[in-house]
Amino acid sequence: MTTTRRRPSSVLVPAGRRTRTRIALATSTFVVAGILSTACSSDSGSGSGATEGGTDGDDTVAVSLIVKTTTNPFFVAMQEGAQQAADAEGVDLTLAAGREDGDEDTQIQAIENAISQGQDGILITPNGPAVVDAVERAREAGLYVIALDTPPEPADAVDITFATDNVDAGRRIGEWTAATLAGEDAVIALLDLFDDRIVSVDHSRDQGFLEGMGIDTADDQANGDEAKTGDYSGGSYTIVCNEATGGAEDGGATAMENCLSQNPDVNVVYTINEPAAYGASQVLESAGKSPDDVLLVSVDGGCAGVGYVEKGILDATSQQYPVRMAEEGVKAIAQLARTGEKPETTDGLDFFDTGVALVTDEPAEGVESITSADAKEICWG
Repeated sequence: MTTTRRRPSSVLVPAGRRTRTRIALATSTFVVAGILSTACSSDSGSGSGATEGGTDGDDTVAVSLIVKTTTNPFFVAMQEGAQQAADAEGVDLTLAAGREDGDEDTQIQAIENAISQGQDGILITPNGPAVVDAVERAREAGLYVIALDTPPEPADAVDITFATDNVDAGRRIGEWTAATLAGEDAVIALLDLFDDRIVSVDHSRDQGFLEGMGIDTADDQANGDEAKTGDYSGGSYTIVCNEATGGAEDGGATAMENCLSQNPDVNVVYTINEPAAYGASQVLESAGKSPDDVLLVSVDGGCAGVGYVEKGILDATSQQYPVRMAEEGVKAIAQLARTGEKPETTDGLDFFDTGVALVTDEPAEGVESITSADAKEICWG
């Protein structure tokens, strides 16, 4: 029998949902400022990009942006941000994309094209481990390679990564979920990216979510190997499923159907991204589950996802900033080619952190967040 979740007694809600006391948070200004800042420190390593005093400032710099797919608004926004930066920086930008999430062959061909054209650098969101050999060939040929959003395996296969801290993004929605459950038993469905390959963004968000819930993970670079029952920070949990979605709406719907068939009492749904979350939400609605029955959380923060939060379809999401990733990547390669100055990693991390913020209209005590209205001002897509 499906149970309606209990909310913390100290929290009140708007009409139509259980009301919660809104907690005044000072994070909004910080997040917006953080998007515009470039605070970084330590050197990113040697790399194989342009040397000191490289291309003359009047010469055109050539860069390829190779994204996972153009069916996801996240990567469309990335392309748009890269093009804006390329226009401003005088960069000749080539756009390429896999046919679908996980299409490594098309990405490998785009890398080979960049090498044959003698370009200065590549920005890539890797679709899987098979692209690593091609990336290494590009670096050996003198191209500077920046991973965006998704580090390859191993991470040092590229010169530097510009990305969201995906563990932190997952942890934020996990902390919010645990606080909102307020001790209620958690029956959890985990809707991941793949089940046939290991991609860092997949396990980082999944494991970060579980850590935020206060659930012990086994291998922090693998999904699905934690204990299926036990205690989270507020009560008891059961993990019903780890299902692959491919990061797509139809994949999210199929994964949610599979999870409900295993246990119809699911009351917490983690999703790898917002397209998968929307697909899951349609299945939950068809199964007769209201927004008060299930906490649905995700990662992305695109304008569509922020709209889902505003409408109550999605309870919370971690907002990341693909436009900034792409803009900063284009600028970094242009600067390296013209001055020899390499981009640097963020202090304390082994990548350049482009920021993240928790978005919800149902704040939980002790968990920093911004509202959907705040997020609308800085969303993408």
